[in-house]
Amino acid sequence: MIDLNGKSILVTGGTGSFGKMFVKTVFEKFPNVKRLVIFSRDELKQFEMQQQFPASKYPAIRFFIGDVRDKDRVYRAFEGVDIVVHAAALKQVPAAEYNPMECIKTNVLGAENIVNAAMDKGIKKVVALSTDKACAPINLYGATKLCSDKLFIAANNMKGYRDITFSVVRYGNVIGSRGSVVPFFLKKRDSGVLPITHEQMTRFNISLQGGVDLVMYALENAWGGELFVPKIPSYRILDLAEAIGPECEKTVIGIRPGEKIHEEMITVTDSLNTYELDKYLVIVPAEPRWNLNDWKSKFNAKDVPEGFSYNSGDNDDFLTVEQIRQQIVEHVDPNFTV
Repeated sequence: MIDLNGKSILVTGGTGSFGKMFVKTVFEKFPNVKRLVIFSRDELKQFEMQQQFPASKYPAIRFFIGDVRDKDRVYRAFEGVDIVVHAAALKQVPAAEYNPMECIKTNVLGAENIVNAAMDKGIKKVVALSTDKACAPINLYGATKLCSDKLFIAANNMKGYRDITFSVVRYGNVIGSRGSVVPFFLKKRDSGVLPITHEQMTRFNISLQGGVDLVMYALENAWGGELFVPKIPSYRILDLAEAIGPECEKTVIGIRPGEKIHEEMITVTDSLNTYELDKYLVIVPAEPRWNLNDWKSKFNAKDVPEGFSYNSGDNDDFLTVEQIRQQIVEHVDPNFTV
């Protein structure tokens, strides 16, 4: 793992579920980190996070109010920073469908501000968080995140002499994250009814720690322009409902606007530039700035089969009902019982 001791790190959207786990991990593994800046726009969430990470115990932490839409504020925040992890986004699918320009301003124009500030302020490494919804997108949120991915990957072509790498990590639903289906079902089960959007629906599943580990891997290993995808299990929405509320009525309410039955992280077309590592799949740039053979040799990367795709419905690894319950106990609610 990359050594972050002595480094100055900034996390956009740092008060979110990922940001809190990232900060917790950094302080546990790298007690001598120089500075860890939480850049976000919500003063209440920053205040609440200050209670979790008080400066008296974590003197390296900083809280910086700002919006990635605000170029001047981003430039000011990036002063003296070595590493940027870009987690800020508008990510609620229905809200993005209803407020498209707001989503574009944050997810696309905000990404451009991050790229420009990183190059102009001497940042060394940038890792941007993506989503499975950016793969063959059918909703506006996914489309904006695909644009964001392209901006960060293309930034490696514009860096010139600068010593900086940009890379992207893409993963599926995070179990227990704010606004996700697991805490929603846990709240709804007391009503005796769990709303199911579609009986065939599947989703990828990853823990918050798994997402943080993927970012750490990208920080350590990216050569510039890679898109890292973890090998993770899927679950069926009916199995999730059974795991949480076996006695509940499962009522089909229909798919929400912009929602897929199955999520995809790598398309057949993507597979032409996709390679398999031990724990991850990597989509490399169509025209990388480095020697592809050297990269493949360094990471022992294997070609994926012709016609390969990575889809939550066709996944080789599905969680059972009991495994889902174990995941909830481990990552969401240690007191969970059926």
